[in-house]
Amino acid sequence: MNETFILAVDQGTSATKTVVFDKCGRIVAKATEPLKSYFPQPGFVEQKPLEIYQNVLASVKKCLNQYREAVSDDLTKIKTCGISNQRETFLLWDKSGRPLSNAVVWQCKRSVEICSRLKKTSLEQEINKRTGLIIDPYFSGTKIIWLYENDQRIRNVIDSGTVYFGTVDTWLLYKLTKGRNYCTDYTNASRTLFFNINELRWDKYLLDKFNLKNLNLPQPQHSSYSFGQSDFEGLFPDKINISAMIGDSHAAAFGEGCFSPGTAKATMGTGSSILLNTGSKTVQSEKGMVTTICWSMPDRVNYALEGIIVTCGATINWLRDQLGLFDDVHETENIAFSIEDTNGVYLIPAFSGLGAPHWKMDAKAAILGLNLGSDSKHIVRAALESIPYQIKDVISAMEQDSGIKLKELKVDGGITANRFVMQFLANLLKNNVVNIGLEEVSAFGAACLAGLQQNIFTDLAQLKNLTTDKKKFSPNKDTKNVHACYDDWKKAVKRLL
Repeated sequence: MNETFILAVDQGTSATKTVVFDKCGRIVAKATEPLKSYFPQPGFVEQKPLEIYQNVLASVKKCLNQYREAVSDDLTKIKTCGISNQRETFLLWDKSGRPLSNAVVWQCKRSVEICSRLKKTSLEQEINKRTGLIIDPYFSGTKIIWLYENDQRIRNVIDSGTVYFGTVDTWLLYKLTKGRNYCTDYTNASRTLFFNINELRWDKYLLDKFNLKNLNLPQPQHSSYSFGQSDFEGLFPDKINISAMIGDSHAAAFGEGCFSPGTAKATMGTGSSILLNTGSKTVQSEKGMVTTICWSMPDRVNYALEGIIVTCGATINWLRDQLGLFDDVHETENIAFSIEDTNGVYLIPAFSGLGAPHWKMDAKAAILGLNLGSDSKHIVRAALESIPYQIKDVISAMEQDSGIKLKELKVDGGITANRFVMQFLANLLKNNVVNIGLEEVSAFGAACLAGLQQNIFTDLAQLKNLTTDKKKFSPNKDTKNVHACYDDWKKAVKRLL
């Protein structure tokens, strides 16, 4: 039997994960290499470009060593590579590949004042119409404006046209191919504030307004594309194809099978990113969502609405670490199941403000409805319920924006292990909630796109059958009670705001 394997590199904010999949979508080897961030000033978050690159190589090397032990010494069976990456983080370098500054991480808040200034101009509507995004420090554009205005050296090289800009995918490609290939994919480009998602090109009008017209920008391509070849600094005996690049949240949506309008995914970690596939046309949101490119391949571009929830799992950690209500987060499932309801208690987790669809970033967290009969169990259950409530808020807003009804919600992240949350969410959405049973969903999505480009996989229908350990939660008889509680949740949020 001719064995074929796919390498997937998932370069994240805190670590790089490398996974080798077989052509049935099974993991045969994986490794993780932690990555350090730096905080030079309050609100600033940076990483070192060469550390990112070396971190990726270290992760790949560890994974290949595991592959040799578990599968074979023959690395030529690994035919291609897909890359998924932390979004919005960007880097600047010269033609030789020498970094010109530290990477500015998506979490960095240095451009808050620039965002406030831009919002007072007529550019706000133009930016939203052209890029699908809102003016926020989360996206790359305002932070490179900050560098241009505050670092004379950076300003000089931008004006001279000698600086190369890229998100992490582009930086890795440039380094891995020794500067021969300078590209990005549409999903990463769509997170910069520079990219016109309607015309699939860099927006000259916005770049001119931002004083960045001389900035070198990578060639945008489909997520599934032959981006170049690399031997990963000699880790492979021969060069392999880099056949996919895609932002990590978008990769998760693809890996979880969000292939048609109405399919959506929610990554449930510290916060939550929710993507709803809206098909081949953009949908402009009036409900606090951003419009983005979901994923693309030759002759097909799928768009999405995205909602960002600031606090999900962080709420549960707060109850453990600050209030000491339990020792292990896994205890919360049994605590929630041990009582019938929250006895009217609602926890609104605005610890860092409220994200979509409210976008009230100065809001403060609150516990409402306490009475003399309230105890720690009610607070724990209220915290768990706040996660499905927030997801329902976002999904409802997306449905109103797009006119597209949710078909099914795919979920990933640590919270998906909590059966109470999953069942409550299914009841609240009156829809199936599905975990595909694969932990490395971003890496899997990148691998699937790479496999399609190299004809290892034939089509989307084949990809749907690759994951077999799915866990499905369907609505049950408690739906009515859950929706009555949700009405009270909305009243509680309204009171807080």
